[in-house]
Amino acid sequence: MRILSGLQPSGRLHIGNYFGMMEAALNLQHEGEAYYFIADYHSLTSIHDAKTLRENVRELAVDFLACGLDPAKCVFFRQSDVPEVTELSWILSTVTPMGLLERCHSYKDKVAHGISASHGLFAYPVLMAADILIYDSDVVPVGKDQKQHVEVTRDLAVKMNEAFGEGLLRIPAPRIREETAVVPGLDGQKMSKSYNNTIQLFEEEKALKKKIMGIKTDSTPVEDPKSIEGSSILALYKLVASPADYDVMVADHQRGGIGYGDFKKRLLQATWDFFAPMRARREAILAEPGYVDRVLADGAEKARKIARATLARVREAVGLG
Repeated sequence: MRILSGLQPSGRLHIGNYFGMMEAALNLQHEGEAYYFIADYHSLTSIHDAKTLRENVRELAVDFLACGLDPAKCVFFRQSDVPEVTELSWILSTVTPMGLLERCHSYKDKVAHGISASHGLFAYPVLMAADILIYDSDVVPVGKDQKQHVEVTRDLAVKMNEAFGEGLLRIPAPRIREETAVVPGLDGQKMSKSYNNTIQLFEEEKALKKKIMGIKTDSTPVEDPKSIEGSSILALYKLVASPADYDVMVADHQRGGIGYGDFKKRLLQATWDFFAPMRARREAILAEPGYVDRVLADGAEKARKIARATLARVREAVGLG
């Protein structure tokens, strides 16, 4: 079973990204033949600065490797290192009905959120279809918001097979990711760069302390019980602490006699300890010049071998070359 997952390099990752998406993605490498790509072609719809894009790609690669992505168990590569995907995207576009793209809600949502309307943004589902189909993917894990794009992929694969020969393209199946708990930010809202309320995945210790000790709380006196409903401290602590330690903190909230400052210190220590092994791996990766480049180059070579075979099959079927 071949599993494909794409990751956009949109900036420095935070712990909301880790628990909301990364953790689930990392588990895929233990389920089957996992292909992960950094979707830098896709990111061009919103990032128009070369230096920023290159930095984002590098940071994403380093962070995923530090968090446990094992190049020996998966294929990890940069999307733009497999240019065959853009040719397949064009071929797919010739059988893509305009109405199919016009019904895609993602385009409208992104434009509504300030991303400039462009052909690239409008045709995003076709490039995504090419990403999936060119690697003969069996399963594509996506959130509910991306399910429609996998359905578009399936529609285009069927159209290609009907027009140019049954079995030309493998029809993938979506796997809808289970909804994860919303990770609260420093202000109690969902953790998001848009709200400037994030805790970066590899925050420096001093900066981490400042952020966690600055989490907004109510004015309940030290001696009184603290509410456990809607507590950002408890929600974050549950992610990084053991179940036993979490239960102790809940009991301490309900009993009273302990202030928020103490709870924040426990959260700080648990957060620092949880990501300690990943920080160590990250430092080791950065200390080895060329390691990330070698991993991405090796992954691209493996991915491109599959992509070339698929594209050759499609070119022959449609009459190119």
